[in-house]
Amino acid sequence: MLASFRPDWMILDHYSFDAKWHERVRQRLACEVMAIDDLADRSLSVEVLLDANFSEDHAGKYAGRLAGRCQLLGGPRFALLSTRYRTASRYEFRPDVHSIGIFMGGTDPDGVTARVLRTCREFAGFRGTIEVVSTSASPHLDQLRKACLGWANTTLSLDLPDLSAFYSRHDLQIGAGGTATYERCCLGAPTIALAVAPNQLAVIPALDARGVLRAARLTADPDADILPAAPYLGQVIQALVADPEARRDLSERGMSMVDARGADRVAICLLRDTLGLRRVTADDGPQLHAWRNHPTVRAVSGNGEPIPLNAHMAWLANKLADDNARLYIAEIGGTAVGSIRFDRLDGGDTEVSLYLDPDLPGLGLGPRLLLSGEKAVTSEWAGGTGFTASVMPDNEASARLFINCGYSGGPLRFNKAVTADA
Repeated sequence: MLASFRPDWMILDHYSFDAKWHERVRQRLACEVMAIDDLADRSLSVEVLLDANFSEDHAGKYAGRLAGRCQLLGGPRFALLSTRYRTASRYEFRPDVHSIGIFMGGTDPDGVTARVLRTCREFAGFRGTIEVVSTSASPHLDQLRKACLGWANTTLSLDLPDLSAFYSRHDLQIGAGGTATYERCCLGAPTIALAVAPNQLAVIPALDARGVLRAARLTADPDADILPAAPYLGQVIQALVADPEARRDLSERGMSMVDARGADRVAICLLRDTLGLRRVTADDGPQLHAWRNHPTVRAVSGNGEPIPLNAHMAWLANKLADDNARLYIAEIGGTAVGSIRFDRLDGGDTEVSLYLDPDLPGLGLGPRLLLSGEKAVTSEWAGGTGFTASVMPDNEASARLFINCGYSGGPLRFNKAVTADA
């Protein structure tokens, strides 16, 4: 069916496909393959692996599972949140818990939602507003309706097209440990997380340990719960309702871990071979200034101090007017992803300096930016030339970049001979 479509990428989100399937599809369709996974329980033969769940060591998690060269995109910074979350209102902290939101997944096959509601009311004694969210596909919908009607200040919302407003309007959220966890974090919603599936056991305790959420078990008997080491849900609700600073901390830690650019990062990784260059203009000054002053860029720069915008714009104007300098912006799909500069030195060599958007590390963009820049400037400055680059001490990533792109030397100075027809 897909042969006539001739896809560039096959993207899979299914636990049943393994390396044998990947390799067969790749061969038949002549495409690249990306897998979305979080179990690391089988062999994978893919160009890109996306595991957006938190892990202390994604490389170790998948050790021995990956066949061939694979770009591993690991952690919540790659969470595939809807673009709505970029502009959605964040939760505005309030010292008192006026309301609680409950969302245990779209179908909730085990009927957990009604039990969570009962715990809030009967054990925790919460009398404020509770909004329960579910879908018409829930097999326990009738039971859930009755439960909501049985308590004052309780509403049931069905089939919401967008949960961002729901997450931001309540002072405490209770939910399952799936993808919605990262949506809540992005909006700063203080969260209690329950494990309702085995694959969530590797995520919830780790996020609890980092203070991003509070883990809880649903049952009072720890031996009967999938998350026995966690405290009982009713106790956690009571503790957080009484501790505003703990809720504030959860909110701030969640927002610091998850933004709404995960889908962008994944798309840029898939399209990295389409990276193109254009000449820098004065209009690019503010963007270049923001990148240059980011702490991660300053940490590997010769001058680690922040540069005022007016000084940066004056420097840029001089560079743009200099015939011995060339500055390029790298773009993928119309999105600027980095910059590279070449300065022709008196001795005939060309010095290269580059940096990526600080929000886009680990996507394999560095080699493509460097090699594309070399090709562009060589075509502009006809004739053979040698490239040279300086690397700050302990900047191992940049040293590897230059070595992998054919430079020699080091550890602080690298050189490469290039001819016009190379």
